[in-house]
Amino acid sequence: MFYKRQMRKAREKYPTGHSRTEPTTINGIKIIPLAILSDNYSYVIIDTASDLAVVVDPADPRSVQSCLEEEGVTLEAILCTHKHWDHSGGNRYLKKQHSSCKVYGNAMDNIPGLTHPLTDKDVIDVGTRLQFRAFYTPGHTVGHMIYLLDGRTFGGPSSLFSGDLLFLSGCGRMFEGTASTMLSSLDTVGSLNDSTLLWPGHEYAEDSLLFAAEVEPGNVVRDQKLQWVLQQRGQRLCTSPSTLEEEKQYNPFLRSHALDLHHALGLQQNQDEDWTSYRARVLEELRRRKDIYMGR
Repeated sequence: MFYKRQMRKAREKYPTGHSRTEPTTINGIKIIPLAILSDNYSYVIIDTASDLAVVVDPADPRSVQSCLEEEGVTLEAILCTHKHWDHSGGNRYLKKQHSSCKVYGNAMDNIPGLTHPLTDKDVIDVGTRLQFRAFYTPGHTVGHMIYLLDGRTFGGPSSLFSGDLLFLSGCGRMFEGTASTMLSSLDTVGSLNDSTLLWPGHEYAEDSLLFAAEVEPGNVVRDQKLQWVLQQRGQRLCTSPSTLEEEKQYNPFLRSHALDLHHALGLQQNQDEDWTSYRARVLEELRRRKDIYMGR
């Protein structure tokens, strides 16, 4: 009942979605962000050569179904990052509509409609050109997963669908994990190629960049990104994707190693504290301040 009520409210408030989005097409692979609920994104990924589709976090099945019909494609797989209703709420409905569709996610998260449980670094192949690698990234929830679309199979950059682990200049709340757990998950992202496109689960860019300005005021790259985001949001335009190269320059949650950030936070490493433990303490302080600042 809660899910249905929230869906109804969102559809009444945002009959055409909370943001205007445009598809991104790279060598025949089409990524379509769907602006759902009040600030969520689902993503439909299509191999236009075979008309096969994958959807990430389909909380509003009606929006997904409309997109699939408009594109004339077959839904082969649902990739679910985590159990929260605003990411997984449409799984069962879409599975009923598309009987051959597989539902992927982590069994620890009790994903609705799950048919194919995943573990860290499992590979999901759809057709001949869509290959995703799942990474286990707990912290926001105990079973959170992210999905990397390998760009090498179609000659383009890879794309990371990060759910509620990582946003443009932000990260998810640590509901079911410690700062050390979250740091390890964020380091998984940090190890990926800089050219990787980031497709997060929410439109939080403006708030996240304003918070980043509070904790690291001297970051020029962040200032430039904020001006661009303010222009985009002034027209209700989607801010995805960014790149991991950009994120590593201005996202404070990927910069727990940065001395400038340590100084801005007024933190220093204790004599008997190892580097990873210190970085986890930096992350914990960042998240504490973000929770106070905005609460998401």
